[in-house]
Order: sequence, then C-alpha cells, then structure tokens
Amino acid sequence: MQTPSDEELMLSVREGNMDAFEQIVLRHQAEGWRVAYRFTGDAAEAEDLAQNAFLKILDAASRYKPTATFRTYFFRVLTRLCVDHGRKKRPIVTGPSLDVADGSPSPSQQASQAERELLIQAALDAVPADYRLALVLRYFEGLSGTEMAEAMGRSTKAVERLLVRAKASLKPHLQRLLED
Repeated sequence: MQTPSDEELMLSVREGNMDAFEQIVLRHQAEGWRVAYRFTGDAAEAEDLAQNAFLKILDAASRYKPTATFRTYFFRVLTRLCVDHGRKKRPIVTGPSLDVADGSPSPSQQASQAERELLIQAALDAVPADYRLALVLRYFEGLSGTEMAEAMGRSTKAVERLLVRAKASLKPHLQRLLED
C-alpha cells in the first residue's frame, strides 16, 4: 500500500478524518517549528506559532482545495502567523537552535556551533520581518522561488527582489561571522 500524499490526507481531513490530520501534523511539525524558531528565536513561541498554524489549517479543512502542495499551503499559513507575531513583538535572541546534531562533536565544536547559531540568529533578528522570513524559507527550509511566492502571497519576481534586498540587509550583520 502506498503512503498517501499530504494533499490526499488533507482531502480526507476535509471529510472529518482526524487520523489523517494527525499524520499531516507528524510529517510537518518539526519543519514548522524550525521555520518559526528561526523567525522568533524563541522555542516556546515557535511551538505556539507552529501549533496555531495547524489549528488554522484544521479550522479551514472543510474549504481545502489542493491548488498547491500542502507544504506550500502550510508555509503560507505559518508565514502569515510569523509576520503577524513579528509586528506585535520584536524577537529576542535566546540561544542556539535545538536541532539534534549528527555524530558526536567535541565540546569545542559544540561551543563554536552554538556561538555561530547565536550570531546567525542575531543577524536574522536585526533585519525586517519580511526579509527574515524570505531568508528562512529559502536558505533554511530550501523552498524554491515559486514555493516561496505561493507561501508568502507574492509574485516570483517580488520574492526574488525581496531576497536580494534581504541578503544585502543581512550582510553587515554577518560581518563578524565572515571575519572569524
């Protein structure tokens, strides 16, 4: 038996199948948390934003139409929540990402990685919210220009221009990383 696609699962959720929704959440919760964490710099807020995105998707399940990939749809909902959150509260750098590392790096490697994560998060926090979101979706989550455009509700050209401005804005903040 073939594993159902996200879109097939969402069509099943639309019909009231909560087991299908649970599968969707399990597939995308870590990815959603990472995006929100990169945006906010706060693990608890990232978890709240990701959960709220799933709740909004569940609330709208009866109107779901698979016009784009579910992943793009999910990122569109999550990015709107992140941008709204960013308008209400400026993020604060709290610590390195909680991603589990492969292998066993030495304590000095761990310290170096933690410092690098803090510098990257501080640099991201220093740029405007729409720039931060574009950078996170492209470079941390690997979305294509088309996927980003759909997720952010903009044209592909607008996203390309946004990325150019975002990188230019980020560069001075990453200067310390470039010097190390």
